[in-house]
Amino acid sequence: MNFEHTEERRMLADSLRRLITEQYGFEARKHLLQSKPGMSRDMWSQLAEMGVIGALFREEDGGYGGGGFDIAVVFEEIGRGLLLEPLLGSAILVGEAIAAAGTPAQKALLEPIIAGQTLAALAHEEADSHYAPTHVTTRATQEADGSWRLQGHKAVVVQAEAADVLLVSARTSGASDDADGISLFLIPANTAGLQLQGSDAIDGGRVADLLLQEVALPADALLGSADQGAALLERILGRGVLALCAEALGAMEVAKEATLDYLRTRKQFGLPIGSFQALQHRMADLLLEVEQARSAVINAAAALDADRLTRERALSAAKFSIGRIGTLVAEESIQLHGGIGMTWELPLSHYAKRLVMIDHQLGDEDHHLQRYIALGREVPA
Repeated sequence: MNFEHTEERRMLADSLRRLITEQYGFEARKHLLQSKPGMSRDMWSQLAEMGVIGALFREEDGGYGGGGFDIAVVFEEIGRGLLLEPLLGSAILVGEAIAAAGTPAQKALLEPIIAGQTLAALAHEEADSHYAPTHVTTRATQEADGSWRLQGHKAVVVQAEAADVLLVSARTSGASDDADGISLFLIPANTAGLQLQGSDAIDGGRVADLLLQEVALPADALLGSADQGAALLERILGRGVLALCAEALGAMEVAKEATLDYLRTRKQFGLPIGSFQALQHRMADLLLEVEQARSAVINAAAALDADRLTRERALSAAKFSIGRIGTLVAEESIQLHGGIGMTWELPLSHYAKRLVMIDHQLGDEDHHLQRYIALGREVPA
């Protein structure tokens, strides 16, 4: 089987890497980390102009890609550059949801999203959800005239403060953990009753808790059908898992390269420490693990358009592997660097934090191991 990317994808990856190298260096990123937006609108516009956002959408939705390997190519470069811009939330999660289930009026949002004019964020997880995608306590009540009223709380919404529109999950029927009864709503960020409490994320950028206090919405704010949001959430979160896995792979590659370079140049007893056999063995094990991670990402990307069970098992297998290997790469890279590896001034520490936090986005390794086992018990449709 040929795992080489097409020429178009290689050109996109090369162009994106060049843009990040030239305009998104470590010092520029540190400046963004200390700013309240926690991202660069100028970089967001450049990503759109280059076609990076469009590469994450299918042709019928206004893009020119949207496949598993398109997502993997883009997000591996995102991981290498530690970009803070919300491609995951705006394009992969909200953009895919609108493309899959939106009305013609709602799909009109895709054009400004792809053009970089509109930022979107997914507000789904809650403080006590523990990665369970169907645990939703936020309530949506339909009024007699067909309008909606939302009440509840969402936690750790990435780049919510910068978003122009929010995709919010709410329960329209059933108990808090029922698979059925979840609906999705598109809400402009300036809607009355929305309150944001922002904070800095551990690995960079900004997150916010979202409080919905009797938020009144028109009937057409509902995305897709009422009570049918769980299947759509599974679809978009699966694409998000692939994006995170590819991002982690890019970050692993940089951490690996930085550690190899350090082992070649750092001397002890007059010799490069990379010449010590014990460290060579540790590094060899690390290199094998990174290649295993790459194989997991390739498998997940190839399965993205397969039947549900094949797709979801491949995605959970990849996320489990990435969680375990990403943490290992972060720990080993820092240990092989010594104390300097934990300093703010060294880029490696930022890659290590991002790798650890990716494990906790959209389900950690324990969650996805249990999910993989549960999916194995399901009978194919």
